[in-house]
Amino acid sequence: MKLTFFSQNEQFEEYEKIFNDLIDATLSFLGYTFNPIVNVEIIDDIDMKELNNEYRHIDRTTDVLSLAYLEQEADREEIVHSARAYILGDIYISFETAQRQAEEYRHSLLREMSFLFVHGLLHLLGFDHQTEEQSKIMFQLQEQILESRGIKR
Repeated sequence: MKLTFFSQNEQFEEYEKIFNDLIDATLSFLGYTFNPIVNVEIIDDIDMKELNNEYRHIDRTTDVLSLAYLEQEADREEIVHSARAYILGDIYISFETAQRQAEEYRHSLLREMSFLFVHGLLHLLGFDHQTEEQSKIMFQLQEQILESRGIKR
């Protein structure tokens, strides 16, 4: 598994190991056998707002943004059950928003950053939360994956 981790700030380097472990946990939990390559960048709210506007046409910041390289569901199904490496896409996490949300939800920053990373990774793997049923499945998966690594509320 490969995580390409981009950060201008050395304090964020601790998340690289955690995120790599969460990739393992997610793939194991889902029974996927391929080797994903994921680009992750921790950014500020200003940069996140620009990206959110550019890619989603929403002129405000958000906590996590996933940009999948693979669009077709049939192709994704073939890849996740293969043994080869594949570049899934990019995950952007706003550190400022993560800090605010950790405080608001009264849990650790580590938990919030991990939650946002797994959320973004699941989006890259084809999960979504556009409907109530999709939301239930996706958020339940996130909690189970985090708990499997001892990351609790």
